[in-house]
Amino acid sequence: QWSDVAPVSEGLEMFAKLAEEPTEEVLLATDLHAGNVLRAGRELWLVIDPQPFVGDPAYDLTQHLLNCEKRVQTDAEGLIQRCAELAEVDAQRVRLWLFARTAAEPRQNWQSWKTALAMRLLR
Repeated sequence: QWSDVAPVSEGLEMFAKLAEEPTEEVLLATDLHAGNVLRAGRELWLVIDPQPFVGDPAYDLTQHLLNCEKRVQTDAEGLIQRCAELAEVDAQRVRLWLFARTAAEPRQNWQSWKTALAMRLLR
């Protein structure tokens, strides 16, 4: 049950902690998903609709993971590990960023699958 603010507080604290830790900073897309990747003429692929920020490359995977709703609900740890391997980033940092996002992001329904995912990642 998501009846207290402790997980939200932990998510916010994790955001702050991860943001303060030194990592390689790269240009992030922050909204990378299959609908924003097009086959192109001048290059093989074209990424559209960037929402660019500079930050931790592990953070950028969180949106893709959240877009894989069914897969992240059934095997979050496996999906995190696989995506981290493909992107060559630390899987634990991806996991922590994903927890922070799912625990602390505002939402209308606190009984959502994202809340349940946050609780699983918290354990």
